[in-house]
Amino acid sequence: MSRLQTRFAELKEQNRAALVTFVTAGDPDYDTSLAILKGLPKAGADVIELGMPFTDPMADGPAIQLANIRALGAKQNLIKTLQMVREFRKDDSDTPLVLMGYFNPIHKFGVERFIAEAKEAGVDGLIVVDMPPEHNPELCDPAQAAGIDFIRLTTPTTDDARLPKVLNGSSGFVYYVSVAGVTGAGAATLEHVEEAVARLRRHTDLPISIGFGIRTPEQAASIARLADGVVVGSALIDHIASASTPAQAIDGVLSLCSALSEGVRKARVS
Repeated sequence: MSRLQTRFAELKEQNRAALVTFVTAGDPDYDTSLAILKGLPKAGADVIELGMPFTDPMADGPAIQLANIRALGAKQNLIKTLQMVREFRKDDSDTPLVLMGYFNPIHKFGVERFIAEAKEAGVDGLIVVDMPPEHNPELCDPAQAAGIDFIRLTTPTTDDARLPKVLNGSSGFVYYVSVAGVTGAGAATLEHVEEAVARLRRHTDLPISIGFGIRTPEQAASIARLADGVVVGSALIDHIASASTPAQAIDGVLSLCSALSEGVRKARVS
């Protein structure tokens, strides 16, 4: 089984959800970002999404847009992001790591080269938000052929007619965007999330992770009772933005991760 399959299976046995954390590679600089990345598993992250910086992150709100600007200003690129994954894997061979971003940097890098280097570096999955299923042959299919999961986003506006096409070829887990809008937006109601998870389970056996707008341990615990995974990004990145020093950035992110993990671990999936 893949690392993602193994991790979600282990957590199902424990009757709890995964804490899925998102940070942008190279934010605020390479060394600080790498220290945060390496510290996340010990702080309680079960799955890590690592953002690939891009100049036009259209699905992201202000917090992650600014994270992209900081990372690009610090000269982060796809080569350095893959190198971060290699550095991470020197000490951690178990935690699933997913690269998340947009197709343009991958296209520029070269799809075949990217897939080969991502696999070699230890990447487990991809979330590429601007690659719909109609374009599976361009990235999804070759990635999965190489053993890299391709994780799809679904939203409140993805209706039952569209869902099977969106989920076709999906693997790893399904990422449900709980609110219509950009990252960091307001949280959805629990009733809405419960209904959405029930609807998704009628279409797929993959684990379902919920993101967008989750900022506190209490919110994370509430979602953890309904889904297989809880995704938190903007709230973590806010600590990087507000930090005066690299040490403050590292401590802020990892402290919040620990608090979120405690909330998730106390919750039991109903």
